[in-house]
Amino acid sequence: MAEEYGTTSCTENTAGETAGIIYRETDVIPDRIHFIDNRVKDASSILILGHVRPDGDAVGSTLGLYNYLKDNYPDKKLTICLGNYSADFKMLSCEDQVLHELPKNASFDMAIACDTSSRDRLGDFADAYFQAPRRICVDHHVTNPGYAQESVVEAEASSASEVLYTLLDPERISLRTAECLYLGIVHDTGVFKHSTTHKSTMEIAGILLEKGVSSSQIIDGTFYHKTYNQNQILGQALINATLELDGKVIVSLLSREEMDRYHATSVDLDGIIDQLRVTEGCEIAVLINESMYGDCKVSMRSSSTANVSAVASQFGGGGHVKAAGCTVHGKAEEVKKKLLPVIATAL
Repeated sequence: MAEEYGTTSCTENTAGETAGIIYRETDVIPDRIHFIDNRVKDASSILILGHVRPDGDAVGSTLGLYNYLKDNYPDKKLTICLGNYSADFKMLSCEDQVLHELPKNASFDMAIACDTSSRDRLGDFADAYFQAPRRICVDHHVTNPGYAQESVVEAEASSASEVLYTLLDPERISLRTAECLYLGIVHDTGVFKHSTTHKSTMEIAGILLEKGVSSSQIIDGTFYHKTYNQNQILGQALINATLELDGKVIVSLLSREEMDRYHATSVDLDGIIDQLRVTEGCEIAVLINESMYGDCKVSMRSSSTANVSAVASQFGGGGHVKAAGCTVHGKAEEVKKKLLPVIATAL
């Protein structure tokens, strides 16, 4: 797979605290399948992080890396930290090793961020990441500026889990690592239906299945499985949805009161935006939910050539051309009024 990733150049980029090297999808990485092995061999303590409000790809890529390192480097001290995520992901090996806050006075030789497009997306773990003397990032968000000392950012890849797979020695990938990576790919491709699903994605998924991964267990158990409360908040979001901009945009608002009524957290909203996205005639779907901090989390999906990442970036967010998000201060109705004129320019 390594030979399919382009030319031999890489670019310098100044982001975060230091200037870093960033490899994009057109760049060839020497000895690609040993990228991770070559960089961790001299580190004794390694911190592994994903983005705030972790989704399947964030959990899958970070736990995939954790399991790979645990299998092949048992003497290294590994620490994995993530925010709260869906209980469905507890099926993954070593999930019980995930910490939700850092140990006091912890320090690390190396920190690796997966599926995290910017410093602020590291949340409360950002300081620990930047205090590590060696920092790596594995990502697939086009808006990633290259904040690490060394970043692999391939915006055309389906997921960070797919990118990570290409940086690991396939002969040393165990079943438990394969399960994590497969879950990450499944979730960020919407079960292989999003436009970022390419031939290479399916080939990698096939290789992971050959490791013994149960496709039905992961897909049914973590993607389609919903709790009663999750189905209720989905129903409320669909009831609240309205068509805007001549029917080209569908927008759903969820108030703080509605979130509380169904005892819903951000984790319970997974899948709602994708249900909105398949509405006939709509090019852009938008879900706006009020947080408890006086702002709104905005998720956007595009079913056309409209670039929702460009919309999100105007509000300090980012993501992909067809899937992006941001956080905007104000009530949901106010945020909707701010967003629609910008969305109109993307159509």
